[in-house]
Amino acid sequence: QVQLVESGGGLVQAGGSLSVSCAASGLTFSKYYMGWFRQPPGKEREFVAGIRWNGASTYYADSAKGRFTISRDNSKNTVYLQMNSLKPEDTAVYYCAAARTERTVLTSPQYWGQGTQVAVSS
Repeated sequence: QVQLVESGGGLVQAGGSLSVSCAASGLTFSKYYMGWFRQPPGKEREFVAGIRWNGASTYYADSAKGRFTISRDNSKNTVYLQMNSLKPEDTAVYYCAAARTERTVLTSPQYWGQGTQVAVSS
């Protein structure tokens, strides 16, 4: 049974930083592309960032470029999202996701976590 468990969400002031992480189990982590998506209040879920199975390539939504950094530690089956210069519009539930290909990590991952809330106050 595949499990993706996010942690590290919380409340932060605008301009601050926050890091969220996702621990994976039940899959061969090193063979999966990993991604982060988010769902702002009242909006659709959207892609934020993705990373190749070996960490060699990363992908970012325009809203995340230059502020967010995705990374992974295959020895710990964990993927991270470091978020800097946070804005109120970054407020959302952040979801971890796993996929077997670059295309699907950007659009339709196979596995999802339960999400962690990030709130940015102005």
